[in-house]
Amino acid sequence: MAQKGVQLDRETFSCSICLDLLNDPVTTSCGHNYCMNCIKSHWDGEDRKNIYSCPQCRQTFTPRPVLLKNTMLADLVEELKKTGLQAAPADHCYAGAQDVACDFCTGRKLKAIKSCLVCLASYCDQHLQAHYDVPQLKKHKLVEPSKKLQDNVCSRHDEVMKIFCRTDQQLICYLCLMEEHKGHDTVSAAAERTERQKKLMGSQQNIQQRIQDREKDVKLLQQQVEAINDSADKAVEDSEKIFSELICLMEKRSSDVKQQVRSQQQSEVSRVKELQEKLEQEITELKRKHAELKKLSHTEDHNQFLHNYPSLSPVSQSTSSIDICPLSYFEDVTVAVLEVRDKLQDVLREKWTNVLLAGTEVDDSLPQPEPKTRADFLKYSREITLDPNTAYIHLLLSEGNRKATRMRQQQSYSSQPDRFIGCSQVLSRESLTGRCYWEVERRGVGICVAVAYKNISRAGSWYECVFGLNDKSWALRCDKNSYSLWYNNVQTLISGPVSSRIGVYLDHSAGILSFYSVSETMTLLHRVQITFSQPLYAGLRLYYSPGGTAEFCKLK
Repeated sequence: MAQKGVQLDRETFSCSICLDLLNDPVTTSCGHNYCMNCIKSHWDGEDRKNIYSCPQCRQTFTPRPVLLKNTMLADLVEELKKTGLQAAPADHCYAGAQDVACDFCTGRKLKAIKSCLVCLASYCDQHLQAHYDVPQLKKHKLVEPSKKLQDNVCSRHDEVMKIFCRTDQQLICYLCLMEEHKGHDTVSAAAERTERQKKLMGSQQNIQQRIQDREKDVKLLQQQVEAINDSADKAVEDSEKIFSELICLMEKRSSDVKQQVRSQQQSEVSRVKELQEKLEQEITELKRKHAELKKLSHTEDHNQFLHNYPSLSPVSQSTSSIDICPLSYFEDVTVAVLEVRDKLQDVLREKWTNVLLAGTEVDDSLPQPEPKTRADFLKYSREITLDPNTAYIHLLLSEGNRKATRMRQQQSYSSQPDRFIGCSQVLSRESLTGRCYWEVERRGVGICVAVAYKNISRAGSWYECVFGLNDKSWALRCDKNSYSLWYNNVQTLISGPVSSRIGVYLDHSAGILSFYSVSETMTLLHRVQITFSQPLYAGLRLYYSPGGTAEFCKLK
């Protein structure tokens, strides 16, 4: 009874958030007690709403309450610790609503740490000890605590189901095996688990490979984003520099025109003022002569008039010829500048469209013109490597997994669910979407340059696996003196120059797949127009004559 009282006290002085004894206890205005750090953390999560609540009664507070340590409660908790309260199991050891409870605990049940698939019961640490001590119980299968142990019991016979019926695809007990499942294809649940575990591992590897492929694609897209940003930044920087140079040139030309006009203005004004001064001097001289003549004309003494007349100097004739120009001296300059402005505007209007088009992003979702020259194709070149996990056991990969050689001896490859069985083929590691171009160099005769979906069969019938014999792959067969395209087991004969190098161009979104004979020039061998439903992978197939090779070329 004393122990029960201690347990009650522990519940009373426990924090409802951490389920442990109160540490630095505080009391909210609604009367509930918490550890100071627990309630602070709870309210920190509500900061963005600016409304704070009590975890127990859900009463809300605005603004956030200021909490002070409840010293009386803290003293009580310390006293309870001294009375042996710590000897009782901590609250977090008891089973909550979401936990698996021990089936053998009485009263308040502890959390189970294991479940037994034989006993169909769950045990806490104390009650599990018998499974470690009793020899008969040591053989039982212990698993992580589970609430679904009864799912292992046959609802009809109340027996543990240890058998799997492959005919009906369900778990059964041994009595079911003797009755309604008699004669069915059955195995032990463990054997079926092992078989399905293998398939699960294959699926996991498949998913892992897809994750790696997608991560590579994400990395490539990130590189593309960085390249776009770098290119855009450089274009803006270069254009600003060019326009600044153009503005400087215009300002220089404006300054030159201004300087030239001012210089000519000064020269013309000086010339006009010089003529003006001469004319003013001439006017002064003429006025003086006019005054002398007037004075002489008014002389009453005839003798004096005649005596003074010869002494008067004759009036000189003006030798300066003055041309009065129109009052528009520099209009020609304005006309010339206007003509330059008009021509510059015409050039900008004509070329500006090209500038805008050059800066417009190309929409890859729309069909784009197929490249014409090898240099154009190389803009879309992809570095492709072969996936060893898909290689047929008689194919040797080398040159950084870019080259495949047909060998007589079997290679020491590990067992892989993606490996081709029975056909001498290999797929690329990289998935292909968007616009891509690659080239294959061959030695010897009898290879296929192919593309295929990832889910092409690796084993089974010839028509399911071999490139070109199904609807999941396209293959250009390269013989000694001829080519042929294979798709869905339909052959299309192709004429064209035979070359040791084959170019492949893919526009995935436009559904275009083209094969080229590459030498000094590029010759189109065949073009496929189809809607691709999945990413493609490059493939190689080498026929059974040993020594033949095919290699993805380095194009950068």
